[in-house]
Amino acid sequence: MIRFFDMFLGRSTTMRALDDALRAAGLHPLLMPEPVKLTVIQLTKRHAAAQAQETAFADAAQLLAYCMLGHEQFADSNSSEEAGCADQRVEAAMDEGDTLDAKLILLAYHAGLISPEVADRVDVDETETDQA
Repeated sequence: MIRFFDMFLGRSTTMRALDDALRAAGLHPLLMPEPVKLTVIQLTKRHAAAQAQETAFADAAQLLAYCMLGHEQFADSNSSEEAGCADQRVEAAMDEGDTLDAKLILLAYHAGLISPEVADRVDVDETETDQA
């Protein structure tokens, strides 16, 4: 439905910025459903108000691409160093609880977009309890 309106109205600059960030992170934007993108935009705007929009979207896209692709495929698309940084972000998000990174990981998990490799490492019950 959203794609239908895009034909006539065009994509919003915010949505285009997120799509560009996803591409830069090695994930084609069509692999992420529009409702998930809209949620990412809202979460990012709410939690990363001090950052520039492009920087906030780039950070979110890196983490989401890692969650969706898994370590190996993400490293192939980016670098092993970036994959290591994303891996550390996942670990920190699970330890800290109520952060933007934790919410993005939960979003990927509940949307069914998270790779099995990353899903096995994420303790969803513990994270959801921390956020409640």
